Amino acid sequence: MNRSRFLTASAGLVAAAGAPAAAAGVPGGTDLVERQAQFDAAAFAAVVGRPAQIRQVIEAVAFKPTLLANVKNSLNGLHFGYGHPADQIAIAIAGHGPSAVYGYSDYVWQKYRIGEFFKIAGADGQTVTRNIWLKATAAYDPSVSPDDPRGMYQDTSIEMLQRRGVIVLTCHTAVEEQSRGLVKGGFAPAGMSPGDVAADILTHLIPGALVNPSMIATIAVLQKVHQYTYAALTF
Repeated sequence: MNRSRFLTASAGLVAAAGAPAAAAGVPGGTDLVERQAQFDAAAFAAVVGRPAQIRQVIEAVAFKPTLLANVKNSLNGLHFGYGHPADQIAIAIAGHGPSAVYGYSDYVWQKYRIGEFFKIAGADGQTVTRNIWLKATAAYDPSVSPDDPRGMYQDTSIEMLQRRGVIVLTCHTAVEEQSRGLVKGGFAPAGMSPGDVAADILTHLIPGALVNPSMIATIAVLQKVHQYTYAALTF
């Protein structure tokens, strides 16, 4: 999805609902609980409901990077093992709680000390200061062998998974709740309210992140309305 188009559409819905001007351009608006008028349901349905032979939603709450390897394995198994065409596989990462931060840009990680807030350390044991799981490590080349450890089919980066069609969902409720924790814990710059922090995060997500009102509710919609199968990997 084109992010600017998504933001423009969302802003239009918010304005039509008579929401405060501050909500314009913020996916889901600035209320603690996102309202129906603030949610671009048509844009959401267009992304998650695209043509596909098989759909899977993978829920993650606790932050464990093995999630991304599991998503990669599912893509490879469905494509190479079961023979589903690559463009007919729809997988959505439903990260909420600490796992919502997969969808946060480096700007958010750095400004709000996300790694420190959630006690996320890298392989070197040091606190992570940016979204180190985002950038692709391989070139996009579908002709490479899936066994090539340096090829795209073994790249577990968020960017490569997105390039292969994976949808990264962002929970509006999780962002709002985390924003309150960031302010209370002193991780937000002085003078920022929880609403300010939430709006800042929601407008600085990684490219392609798709905001929804509530992840736990969205999983039900994906299963019932869009026929996604369900897998839970990290709790």
